Amino acid sequence: MKRTIGLLAMLCLMLGNTTWAQASSNTQNTDVEKQKSLWTKLESTIDDIDRNLDGVLGLAIEDLNTGQKFLLRADSVFPQASSIKIAVLAELYHQAQLSAQGTPGKAKLTNLYTMRAADLVPDSDIMGGLTPGVTQITNRDLATMMVAVSDNSATNVLIDRLGMENVNALLDSLGLHNTRLRRKMMDVKAAAEGRENISTPQEMLTLLEEIYQGKVLDKEMTADFLKMLSTHKASFIPRDLPDGLQIANKPGELEAVRNDSGIVFLQNRPYIICVMTTYLVRERDGEEAIAKISAAAYRLFDRLARSSQYGRVISERNSAVPR
Repeated sequence: MKRTIGLLAMLCLMLGNTTWAQASSNTQNTDVEKQKSLWTKLESTIDDIDRNLDGVLGLAIEDLNTGQKFLLRADSVFPQASSIKIAVLAELYHQAQLSAQGTPGKAKLTNLYTMRAADLVPDSDIMGGLTPGVTQITNRDLATMMVAVSDNSATNVLIDRLGMENVNALLDSLGLHNTRLRRKMMDVKAAAEGRENISTPQEMLTLLEEIYQGKVLDKEMTADFLKMLSTHKASFIPRDLPDGLQIANKPGELEAVRNDSGIVFLQNRPYIICVMTTYLVRERDGEEAIAKISAAAYRLFDRLARSSQYGRVISERNSAVPR
């Protein structure tokens, strides 16, 4: 009799565990479905923006917590304008790391450069105000000017010091064969000949992801790189996002082209967003499209960052009030 009761108890326990496991599995599936619904709504918002844009839009968004992505024309090649400066910055830090490890002939962040009048090209607000033949600046200074105000002369000096072929070799090492630095800034002749600086939304996302995950630079260099790229600047991704949010990004502007690619360091839910537009009738429309997509992506990730697995948000202001 006792053995029969014991067997019945064990059977009940096993059935109970099975029922709990099924319930748990069903709950997890339901949670996945709810989050999938949010991604579907983001897709719908982006589709509306794409449909109403008088131009061509491509983008890649990735949740760095889960690896989930949203892609639209992500393998299409777009002119990069100043967004290609992300690749130049990456090679500067790559060479600085190699130099610190003992490799000769590589650029250091502290290398000095004496500014020359011959360096000046249009859209060089800082370099244009320096004294040729007198003012000395470091590679870090040049990088700061390149990122913060997109100074084209500073960028061109860095390209000369790093070597265009070395920037592309770094990209090749990461498998980014559609991302190319093929001319200096403001080289209209090279652009007219078809030597445009190019990338795809997916490849620019991959470049940022590889850097973020520490696969390009060591921990210290990665942190410094992201801090540099987070320098405050006029750009489209942050336009409608909260003040104080760290965003490591670089926009780009050319006639009929507007781009912005970066990492948004949202607490508990960092993500990468790369949005590119071309064939624009009005550049302002491209800027607004990027800002709208950025705001929609932020709403999704902010909601996921602050919610429980069931979608409940508990804010500090009402955390002490049970309902």
